[in-house]
Amino acid sequence: MPFRLLFKRFLPPAGLLTGLTLVGTLGYVFISHYPWIDALYMTIITIGTVGFGEIHPLDTAGRLFTIFLIVASLGLVTYYITLITRIFVDGEWLRQYKFLKQEQRIKKMEQHVIICGFGRNGREAAQILMQNQLTCVVIDEKNEHITDADRGQYNILIGDGTQDEVLQLAGIAQARAIITTLPNDADNLFVVLSAKQLNPGIIVISRASLDSSVSKLKIAGATNVIMPDKLGGAYMATLVSNPDVQEFLGLMALKHTDAFQVTELMVTEAHNLGELNLWQRCGCTVLGVKQTDGKYRKNPAPDFLLMKDERLIVMGSKVQIEAAEALLNTR
Repeated sequence: MPFRLLFKRFLPPAGLLTGLTLVGTLGYVFISHYPWIDALYMTIITIGTVGFGEIHPLDTAGRLFTIFLIVASLGLVTYYITLITRIFVDGEWLRQYKFLKQEQRIKKMEQHVIICGFGRNGREAAQILMQNQLTCVVIDEKNEHITDADRGQYNILIGDGTQDEVLQLAGIAQARAIITTLPNDADNLFVVLSAKQLNPGIIVISRASLDSSVSKLKIAGATNVIMPDKLGGAYMATLVSNPDVQEFLGLMALKHTDAFQVTELMVTEAHNLGELNLWQRCGCTVLGVKQTDGKYRKNPAPDFLLMKDERLIVMGSKVQIEAAEALLNTR
């Protein structure tokens, strides 16, 4: 897309050059009575200022017309030089090259996360995803929201996230999830509808400002709907009642490193949780289970039976979690 826009900038001068060639050819045919091929040749050597002589002798009208062609071609060359200089001096060519490389990189992405809207919530989401080594593509309609540092850190597309072609350019078909943090609930609803239509299996996380919008977003296909204002108030309240617990839970949720992670593992076949004995065999701590009906079983007992397609939520280091995942998949 960026290179197509750059190409369009060269179309007007190319059209002027074509038009000037046509005018010159017609002029030599009707003013100096040149044959068509001679008229075209005379026009090209005049516009190109190569210094060849006249093919046929020119009368006064023909010479005046030739002067007009030379002056017009010099003006066109000056316009071309100014356009090319601006593109290279302003760094526009380099920016367009980076956009092309980014577009090619996005096309190869799989299981990435798309973020629509790069305001406070979108920026925070992008930072957390990057900390957790998850690839993301950011879509924002306003270029002024994006700094040079952002462009170096994230894959950023300038465009309207409610448009299908922009979502497709962001790789919606291969994405694992989309987070829409637009300030307008109606725009978020439109993004949810478009995302589910383009990729029915995608996880959709949407922001909502009004209570009445939550059910509508859920019906449209949002997996989760977040109200930042309510979450902020609840978090502040729990910092009063259970400050250390809340701070620790926040660290568990957001600060993932190789030494400490909280993640979910897919259960591929039935297991008895006690027989798995993940704590002693892998060092993982089991926090809960998300069952196939969407309900959570917190702190399950050792005799709990894990069923196929349930998700086991565990805590541990990267090595411990990989060992637990291997154990689940090999038994």
